[in-house]
Amino acid sequence: MFQTKVGGTLQPDNQLGEKIGNRRWFIVAVIFIAIVFNYFDRQIVSILKPILKDEFDLDDSGYAFIINIFTFCYAIMYPVSGWMVDRFGPKLVMFFGVLGWSLACIGGGISRTVGQFTFFRGMLGLAEPTNFPSQLKVVTIWFPGKLRATANSLCVAGSSIGAIIAPPLVAWLAITYNWKVVFYVAGIVGLLIAILWWFVYRDPPDHIAKEALRTAGPSSTHSFTWKQLWKTKSLYGILLIRFISDPVWYFCLFWLPGYLQEESGLSLVQIGMFGWIPFLAADLGAIGTSAWSDWLVRRGKKPFTARKIMLTTVAALAPLCILTPYLPDAFSTIFLFSIIAIVCLSWLFTIPVVGSEVFPVKNVASVMGISGGFGAIGAVLFNYFVGQFMGTVGANQIFIVMAFLHPIAVLILWTMVRPEKPKEQRDQFDETADHIQPLP
Repeated sequence: MFQTKVGGTLQPDNQLGEKIGNRRWFIVAVIFIAIVFNYFDRQIVSILKPILKDEFDLDDSGYAFIINIFTFCYAIMYPVSGWMVDRFGPKLVMFFGVLGWSLACIGGGISRTVGQFTFFRGMLGLAEPTNFPSQLKVVTIWFPGKLRATANSLCVAGSSIGAIIAPPLVAWLAITYNWKVVFYVAGIVGLLIAILWWFVYRDPPDHIAKEALRTAGPSSTHSFTWKQLWKTKSLYGILLIRFISDPVWYFCLFWLPGYLQEESGLSLVQIGMFGWIPFLAADLGAIGTSAWSDWLVRRGKKPFTARKIMLTTVAALAPLCILTPYLPDAFSTIFLFSIIAIVCLSWLFTIPVVGSEVFPVKNVASVMGISGGFGAIGAVLFNYFVGQFMGTVGANQIFIVMAFLHPIAVLILWTMVRPEKPKEQRDQFDETADHIQPLP
């Protein structure tokens, strides 16, 4: 029986493998919980929209301004978070990020003016982006290609679970106590998650990291500098994909609960009872589509090709969004947006995996941060558009635009995104090729 020395003692390799396997899935579980409350925190405002509009005397454009402050700060900090993860590692960055957004939630609860409330939503936007580059880095260095999309989808599934539990829990806390208690509870839970992450996370052992990095990207030793990264075509492809497609998901998060109350006639209690359905459908559907792309890899498809096939297939459902204004009742709208939400999360789960498979591993978090920031900028512009048109000309034009955003993203994916190799790696390949002599 083979043995490996760990912590000064020899352990059987099969026992060591089992312990490491348990460790990486436990890390995934903690990330999942963190992302659950990451999304729970940002969903609070959309569910309490009518209450907050009354509390702070806001109209739709005022509400749009608050969520745009959050989203603008989110967009600014996303690229910075990616660089920080590549520079300092996921443990430190995610710990301070969770700590920061938890304090921002508590601050939202103690706010007495719209200015104070807006400040703390901005603080939340600065802290929350640390989660996703950290998560992607962890998945990239802990999991090989045949498990990476599934592990990534299980982590990011926390986003829709947070959106699932938010309507009933927010509604219950607000009705039973008051709206401020919702923010206090979210902040306290976040502080506990930060402590848990600090004690649970470890970087992977060398042999696990090497196995994962072998399928992670074009190179595990070479990487682009920040300046070189901006000269790659694939970076612009990925950031355009996020810029164009992310706003549909932001609509589901920030506007759908209010739309169901103000346009479809559901009460806050009914939102608590039924508003979670599209997010549960999104979660299950996106995990399923991610697992399907991993299945294609196991059947012999290259990882990048498998992701493109899956994303193209689900994007074909996006134009159904155009039917929304013609649906007879709120429950038809919920059903239709369950399908749209599956499309959104399938793309949000998998585009970061695409980035990890076309860029060197040392650039993965930076690419995630840059593209996520551009996705948030797209959401800022779209939120402004929605805020201006929702209460004036109606939602019809909004749904027409949303119907074609993912199909446009498909065209960008197939024409602009490809594996990118740093110059050092290309030179090394050319030098190796020069030394290969033809057979006589």
